[in-house]
Amino acid sequence: MSFKVTVIVQKDDNWYVAKCLENSVASQGKSVEEAVNNLKEALELYYEDSTPDMISPKQTFVTTLEVTV
Repeated sequence: MSFKVTVIVQKDDNWYVAKCLENSVASQGKSVEEAVNNLKEALELYYEDSTPDMISPKQTFVTTLEVTV
């Protein structure tokens, strides 16, 4: 079984942190590619022992928001 998830990657000091928005699984790496590859491995392990309701896709919306401070 395969499915798509929504991932964000942010730089944090010398690391890149990749996080899946559907389930909050995260990983890191020294490059964007390494962080995403590490996240893919973490997600495979996360879903390996999951029940079907954990795997069912959730509808996710991503947008930007401007805040004045």
